[in-house]
Amino acid sequence: MAVPASSTAWTEPAVEEVADGVHRIPLPLPNDGLRAVNVYVVRDSDGRVTLIDSGWAIPEARELLVQMLGKIGHGPGDIDRFLVTHVHRDHYTLGVALRREFGTKVALGAGERPSLEVILDPSHRPLQRELGRMRRLGAGAVADELAERAPGPGALPPAEHFWELPDQWLTPQSVSVGARELEVVPTPGHTQGHVVYHDLGNKLLFAGDHVLPTITPSIGLEPSIADNPLGDFLASLALVRSRPDAKLLPAHGAVTDSVHARVDELIAHHGTRLDQTEAAALAGASTANDIARILKWTRRERSLEELDLFNQMLAIGETGAHLDLLVLQGRLSLVEVDGIRHYVQGAAS
Repeated sequence: MAVPASSTAWTEPAVEEVADGVHRIPLPLPNDGLRAVNVYVVRDSDGRVTLIDSGWAIPEARELLVQMLGKIGHGPGDIDRFLVTHVHRDHYTLGVALRREFGTKVALGAGERPSLEVILDPSHRPLQRELGRMRRLGAGAVADELAERAPGPGALPPAEHFWELPDQWLTPQSVSVGARELEVVPTPGHTQGHVVYHDLGNKLLFAGDHVLPTITPSIGLEPSIADNPLGDFLASLALVRSRPDAKLLPAHGAVTDSVHARVDELIAHHGTRLDQTEAAALAGASTANDIARILKWTRRERSLEELDLFNQMLAIGETGAHLDLLVLQGRLSLVEVDGIRHYVQGAAS
């Protein structure tokens, strides 16, 4: 019997039947404010299953996945493939780990190739490019502190990092799971290669981190950084909004009834945030770091200093994404001084 999960307890270990032949399993995350990531089990008529996203390759997640699959009569060897929404480790790496054990196929959006190739470069240092961006955004102190905590190249042996190329790069196409057809829809923004899987026939959207029910996804946190991640994200939201409405099956949070309703809220939020960011720049703050310290964060209206260091990096990066879009919209101008980006009123000199 599937165990329902309430909207306030979506992280609790459970198997929730969210639609005919589709079950949600939340898997734990280590030291993460999100606490869990939803993996969706989609059954076909041959006794096999496809999983949408896989979880983080930690023992606790693997053990819980095996336990919960058992509750609906399956084991890890029954998994035909993983359809992953994006390359972040809480979505991708457990799929790679299980592929090593069972030969399970792993599919990923083609737009994730540049970031994955950076990660697989032997000289790659975790967060190296992201920290370079922090310095350009005026957050050198945050970058330095994060750099002290980051492991160096080769710090993790190959058996532990679980970064490998997928078996299949997905483009806009249709993927069959038994009689069910899932449309692969590229939705760049959170990452360049993020995709959602739209089951038009059953009015379901496996949304990954693109549309989340209670939080806004981080924008552009990836080794290969897009030129305009917020613009990409807003365009992707508009694309999803133009498609038929569906039940929202998010990667973090409880299942809700309408994708469109949440997309409308996200678009409105970013419109307000653009106005707030522009106002802070026009009042005299010129770097993303300085403006992020003026703005409030999370639903609790926290200051930047109240966030942990990693979330400070996310906040400063998102502020930079808003500022870059304001420049493209002609509302601000960009001036670079000594490698630091300043966003100002009027034409750049």
